[in-house]
Amino acid sequence: MQSAKTAVKTNAVEPKAGSSSYAAGVVLLAGWLVPGLGHLLQGFWIRAVLLFTSIVCMFSLGLAMHGKLYAPSGDLFSLNMLGFLGDIGSGGLYFLSSLAGWGQTVVQVITADYGTKFMVVAGLLNVIAAVDAHSLKTGRKRSS
Repeated sequence: MQSAKTAVKTNAVEPKAGSSSYAAGVVLLAGWLVPGLGHLLQGFWIRAVLLFTSIVCMFSLGLAMHGKLYAPSGDLFSLNMLGFLGDIGSGGLYFLSSLAGWGQTVVQVITADYGTKFMVVAGLLNVIAAVDAHSLKTGRKRSS
């Protein structure tokens, strides 16, 4: 008969053979800075490619539609601040776009509002992906 302690140990997620031993915080930060990198560091390269492609394409389509990048505002409880938090979720894409001056123009095209939403959703998806990579690393989630 198997004890409860042994049953818990056998249900735990075991690291893959050959997987590197990055800290969970490093996986989370890497996944936030570069979409899919947190999964790639753990050997889930198919997930990493799918996440990278979808997030970068969504962000790029938003820029192509002349979407606006939100900047931090002085008012902490404004809708612009929520847009900024969504945009900053894109990590490196947001910083690269800000440095290059993309998404800083005055909105003059009808599709710009859709583009702005595309970039915010890309940032939110990137945050979810980074948290997923962190959960895989800590063992809170099993890989399937």
